[in-house]
Amino acid sequence: MIFGIGTDIIEVDRIRKSIESSSFLDKIFTEAERAYCGSKINAAEHFAVRYAAKEAFFKALGTGYRLGMAFHEIEICHDDLGKPHIQLHGETQKFLQEKGNFHIHISLSHVKQTALAMVMIEHHTKS
Repeated sequence: MIFGIGTDIIEVDRIRKSIESSSFLDKIFTEAERAYCGSKINAAEHFAVRYAAKEAFFKALGTGYRLGMAFHEIEICHDDLGKPHIQLHGETQKFLQEKGNFHIHISLSHVKQTALAMVMIEHHTKS
């Protein structure tokens, strides 16, 4: 059963300006995300799409970033083939685990000027 769906689109230039601040990077992104995005030629696009994914996740969750949850607790990772997935940490992970068994689906897209993310949270019931 679908628990929630969220989408977000953001201008890459907005994030490009924000990533000049280390406090923004630390507040929003995990160490692994900062290393991954920082290694890319167009780092701002990669940071922007991850920011959009975190916004989309909170929209799908239906809470916004409240209740002690934080952006840096949502980590955008990739499997061996490059498919993105979300790894949760801290209060955000705890909040979702308390609600039951969930699977998070994510789709990311970015170009020079914009980044887009879509997140669907699927609730699995025990049979």
